[in-house]
Amino acid sequence: MDKTIQTLIESRVSTNYYDTDKDVSEDKIRSLVRLASLAPSAYNFQNWKFIAVRTRDAKQRLAALSYGQQKVLDAPLTFIICGTLKAHEALPRILQPSVEHGVIDTTVFDSWVRKAKRTHTDDPQLQRDEAVRSASLAAMTLMLAAEGMGLSTGPMGGFDPIGLASEFQLAANEVPVMLVTVGYAAPGNWPRKPRRPNEEILEFV
Repeated sequence: MDKTIQTLIESRVSTNYYDTDKDVSEDKIRSLVRLASLAPSAYNFQNWKFIAVRTRDAKQRLAALSYGQQKVLDAPLTFIICGTLKAHEALPRILQPSVEHGVIDTTVFDSWVRKAKRTHTDDPQLQRDEAVRSASLAAMTLMLAAEGMGLSTGPMGGFDPIGLASEFQLAANEVPVMLVTVGYAAPGNWPRKPRRPNEEILEFV
């Protein structure tokens, strides 16, 4: 039975303990990344990359770079989710299918390419901000997609980004933003922790 998006959001928890006997198939991995790639990005940059860490050797190397967190070893899969810098340089190629499919016209194409080049070329901070924003949106989309497939996930920010970039041979323009473990939950995980009430976080203007 399909879950509604509200149910998916309300049922998702960050998982620390995984069933080590259950794998995630390659077909499901591909489906997760396809759905994650439907996340929004500025100018439709699509400035992200997903590295699926599955092998025992790769998981051991990643665990060493994430301060020995056991869930990296126990989960059948951990995504390294990267944002890409200098996304404006690839924008003409990225947008071309939208022109070919009639989603945008050449006027919009030219405008977006021109604006992105003007604002991003000499602004490394903006490039990094967009890389982190895009990768984070994709990561959340991936986690909700996983929840809909009956999978559990755990987002992780505790890792050595410089060491990870070197060990997994990231390109100079690829920024590791987040790790997301994926698999089937084992007993012992926390239930959802209470959230702050709207009165503390919502303001109407």
